[in-house]
Amino acid sequence: MSADRLDVVIFGATGFTGNCAVEKSVEFLSKVKWGIAGRNQSKLEGVRERIGTKVSKDLSEIPIIIADVGDEESLKKMAEQAKVVVNCCGPYRHFGEAVVKACIAAGTHHVDVSGEPQYMERMQLEYDEAAREAGVYVVSACGFDSIPADLGTLFHERHFEGVVNSVETYLVAKSTGPGASLHYGTWESAIYGLAHANELRSLRSKLFKERLPSMKPSLKNRPIFHRAPVVRNAVCLPFLGSDRSVVMRSQRFLFETQKKRPVQVRTYMSVGTYFTALLFILAGAIFSLFTRFSLGRRLLLDYPKLFSFGFASHEGPSEEKMKNTKFTMWFQGAGWPEALAEGEDQYADPPTKKLVTKVSGTDFGYGNTAACILLCATTILKEHSKMPGKGGVLAPGAAFGKTSLIDELNKNDVFTFEVVSAKEDSQN
Repeated sequence: MSADRLDVVIFGATGFTGNCAVEKSVEFLSKVKWGIAGRNQSKLEGVRERIGTKVSKDLSEIPIIIADVGDEESLKKMAEQAKVVVNCCGPYRHFGEAVVKACIAAGTHHVDVSGEPQYMERMQLEYDEAAREAGVYVVSACGFDSIPADLGTLFHERHFEGVVNSVETYLVAKSTGPGASLHYGTWESAIYGLAHANELRSLRSKLFKERLPSMKPSLKNRPIFHRAPVVRNAVCLPFLGSDRSVVMRSQRFLFETQKKRPVQVRTYMSVGTYFTALLFILAGAIFSLFTRFSLGRRLLLDYPKLFSFGFASHEGPSEEKMKNTKFTMWFQGAGWPEALAEGEDQYADPPTKKLVTKVSGTDFGYGNTAACILLCATTILKEHSKMPGKGGVLAPGAAFGKTSLIDELNKNDVFTFEVVSAKEDSQN
């Protein structure tokens, strides 16, 4: 890789997430060479000027690269000018593959903030071998989807002091102030993701030729409505985002490459009262129904505020709204203090040890998601020798598990990883 390349190029810099990434770059890319890319010169210049004024810093010397997802040659030229491309141009289902291909062809690492399982798993199926041959790391889900869940599970294992059998995650998210909480791009990704969810079964049958070994005792699904000790005074529901699929990709990778016992994972979310839970289920059912038909999808896309009850908009959340948005993800784990000889070996007794950890943060959907993906990019630059193999299409936990990324996220107040409590129960 040529030394005269920029260290990091932010592609899609004029979009909502791209704007956040440019602003965070002033802090997180201050010690590296970086640039911005997109298809419109004047808009890129506007982003550079606007963000520079906002942070009181002259960004006029930050390079601009013109690249369009519809122009393969322009993407390749962009990738050839970077060591790592930070891809903020979604929905990735529509626009991600072309950038991945260009990066592999140019020998350039690629990170994005996708929360779309079909896209991520298809990229692994179709491009993992090519990425490894090119010495390129392609890592998706490098933001709120799904760094807290994936690295949070590894953090939980690291502090368990034994062998983890299962982890249940509980997401508690709170936002105050008027206005939408989601940008239209996130809403659009969710629509297409759910509309094509039936593709996953066929995709996974090709990607994962063999099932993971069946671990005992098996972790059962909780009832649709339930309460959990780690989330007080709240009703919990299954969380249907990409977290579990991302975590299990990392767990599978660690089992296949290190013979580590795979952790069983279930993901849930807190929604407050039973009445709120019922409304959430009703809204989810309507959303799911509409995504099945082209007319329904068109209505959802054309009227995001109406069908999201004001939760999503083209404008996205205001800065005040983002600053007043916070989350805690609780990890409730069980296992044993002693390890067996092999990752597939089974314990004769039920788990005797428990641990609770958590990951928390503010402005997690966009601002700190942008900070997180930039830290992922600089981690590849600085610590690629600690990453597995020479490259590949990987989930964050598989890619960054042996690096200092968790410590950097903690140190920079992006996401905070903490141990809450541990307990051994000889009677369990």
